[in-house]
Amino acid sequence: MDEFTVDAFVNREDPIPVVTLDRREGDDLTDYDQDDQSDTPAEPRTRDRLKKHGNNLKKNFKKTREKASERHTSVQDRLLEKLLHQVIPIEDQTSNKDSTAFSQSQFVSRPSFNITTMSNNFRRFNARIGVVFVFQSKAIRLLSWTYPTHTLSFLAIYSFICLDPYLLTVVPLVFLILGLLIPSFIARHPAPPSTISSETSTQYPTTGPPLAPAPTVKPAKELSKDFFRNMRDLQNSMEDFSRVHDKIVSLLAPPTNFSNEALSSALFFFTFATALIMFIASHLLPWRIVVLIVGWTLTALGHPTVQHQFISTHETHIVPHEKAAQSWLNSWIDRDIILDSAPQTREVEIFELEKLSTGGEWESWLFSTSPYDPLSEVRIRHQRPQGTRFFEDVRSPDGWEWSEKKWALDLWSREWVEERIITGVEVETEGERWVYDLRYETEYENESLSYFEDEETMPKKGKEKKKVLPSWEEGSDAEGSGRGRRGEWRRRRWVRMVKRKWQAPRNPNDLSSAGS
Repeated sequence: MDEFTVDAFVNREDPIPVVTLDRREGDDLTDYDQDDQSDTPAEPRTRDRLKKHGNNLKKNFKKTREKASERHTSVQDRLLEKLLHQVIPIEDQTSNKDSTAFSQSQFVSRPSFNITTMSNNFRRFNARIGVVFVFQSKAIRLLSWTYPTHTLSFLAIYSFICLDPYLLTVVPLVFLILGLLIPSFIARHPAPPSTISSETSTQYPTTGPPLAPAPTVKPAKELSKDFFRNMRDLQNSMEDFSRVHDKIVSLLAPPTNFSNEALSSALFFFTFATALIMFIASHLLPWRIVVLIVGWTLTALGHPTVQHQFISTHETHIVPHEKAAQSWLNSWIDRDIILDSAPQTREVEIFELEKLSTGGEWESWLFSTSPYDPLSEVRIRHQRPQGTRFFEDVRSPDGWEWSEKKWALDLWSREWVEERIITGVEVETEGERWVYDLRYETEYENESLSYFEDEETMPKKGKEKKKVLPSWEEGSDAEGSGRGRRGEWRRRRWVRMVKRKWQAPRNPNDLSSAGS
């Protein structure tokens, strides 16, 4: 556990801070430094052999213990994995191959969740993530003015790039030369030892064969100090992401999710107006100067003195006027942002069906969403109509509520019959507005045949006389003419108005509901 990896990228300085740019007074890291190499003379050969033999025995014992622990761990992992497979629905990527012809899973193998794979991948990831934390640590030191000369040099380079953006193409090449090639050359051609005169101690030989092996980047060894440093910084980075995510959601969700419709509408208005202005006048703005000023301002805010002055100014001059500005904004929104408070309305319909009993009287059957006309699909399949027996059992559609207390009878029965192109019915234009089925019959000299029968089975006897009826007939009341030709079903249409149901706004502080 006291080992370290020399060639690994590891942040060996202060730990990565948690959502702050101030340098933390970290723990004393002098114990992480490399141990000084002893300058003791060489031991006798016999002692070296005994020491080597002892080291071999120690390594063999360590390997045996590791194998036993791996077997024990693998059994635990398999048991835990089986338990998770029972609790968590694991998606099998191979089963999705037949879903689409050009699915990505046909070309890329994506293993399902596995405890052992997850553990191995985390260890490999943690051993190699040090380069990210080294960059993060250097960026924090640069922006927090730990070394003012470094920060001013960065601002000088940033200014040149802002004034001449074409220099941005040179930055990767300069990084390749100064950050990779020259350090690698210096590592292979190190400076002479300090025992030589001071005039040549700082000069690197540019000729001759290399004196040191080529530098390589190695992952940090497991259970080493560098490995645990990476875990420390990874832990803090996860906390950083969680805090930043929650802060962004708490700031952006309330004004943009229309929980407060007036505020969101005002934000939409200003955003739309700004987009129109930028669409027209964006090419007129001096973007180089704007980017230059923004970069200098953000970098200057990282200086401790500027931060202290900024905080004191904010508390002295801005905080007292926040309430006044907020009240002015709220009054402007209440006065100028007019929302349509009238809910959306729709008309719903229900059909009252009645059936002719064997005694010749009409019996109330049910209330259905379909008129159950003679040529409807349900009638052709000889299926019973679906619905409810009583008016009180009729419910409003999902997301809607009744805006009227009672149902109203549709007095324009002829219109909804024509809209649905219903045939084979008789329509009442007065009275209770029932729409009756009609019996279409074919009369023969010796026998009659119902129009529902197949024409190929019709008898060939005698001369056929076929009565042709219109698509629908118009009757004055239920007792009018044509009573003998009415079928066993009749229906009439009832209507009622519904309005959108008001949805209560969700709590903007409820982060779980905002992310779902």
